[in-house]
Amino acid sequence: MSKIELRETFIKERVKLALAEDLYPYGDITSNLLKNNKIIKAKIISNQKAIVAGLLFTKQSFKQVDKKTKFIIKKKDGSSVQKNSVIAIIKGKANSILIAERVALNFLSHISGIATKTNQFVKLAGKMCKICCTRKTLPNYRVIQKYAVKIGGGTNHRFNLSDEFLIKDNHISSADLKELVSLAIENKKGKKITVEVDNLRQLKKIVGLKFDTVLFDNMSIKNLRAGVKFVKNDYETEASGNINLKTVKSIARTGVNRISVGSITHSTSAIDFKLEI
Repeated sequence: MSKIELRETFIKERVKLALAEDLYPYGDITSNLLKNNKIIKAKIISNQKAIVAGLLFTKQSFKQVDKKTKFIIKKKDGSSVQKNSVIAIIKGKANSILIAERVALNFLSHISGIATKTNQFVKLAGKMCKICCTRKTLPNYRVIQKYAVKIGGGTNHRFNLSDEFLIKDNHISSADLKELVSLAIENKKGKKITVEVDNLRQLKKIVGLKFDTVLFDNMSIKNLRAGVKFVKNDYETEASGNINLKTVKSIARTGVNRISVGSITHSTSAIDFKLEI
């Protein structure tokens, strides 16, 4: 499994791209009206309960606009905050702070949104069942989104197509299931093998083969519980398929080891933060 690392060079590059998008081609023509170089103090405040994540991107946004801007973190990544909590204090030139404001808040809002939603799933699933993200991420933002999942207490599923074998329904539609699993075992070379099944008939065809994880896709609670019981001592078990905050607890109670949830990365709402002078 690829390790998710937020290196300083990566953060700088992402922020640079975001600022370029916001400032092309003439910069912030409104904030540039402020010519008095006045030093101000601003606060980033949460307008709702949240798990904070993404502060290094936020800090870097202000620093790239003006190196002299001071960014004082009051709540660390992973902190649980209430409405009206002060997340950070910024001191610097008014125009510099205002130029960086939206990019800084966009990073913080999006990354915190994923961390917060992940944490809600994690709490409902309980300590015996892991919540995993998927590859349903924004193109080129997978590292950031999977980092947010970890901050929220979740577990990263495979990062890319090379991380592990994942034999899914469309693979099975294109070839014989047992033959595909056997080929994966032959070519394993230290990689994990996960096999998706959507009914107990498929499961019975592959039980006994030496792979790692059974992925139960869109199965009823009754069938999921039966499937988990059938293979519990031989394979890791995972459930997936349109799982939400209303259904995750009952799915976790079937005894499944992990639950993969695409929505925590592909459709999570941003957290509402504001910059107040």
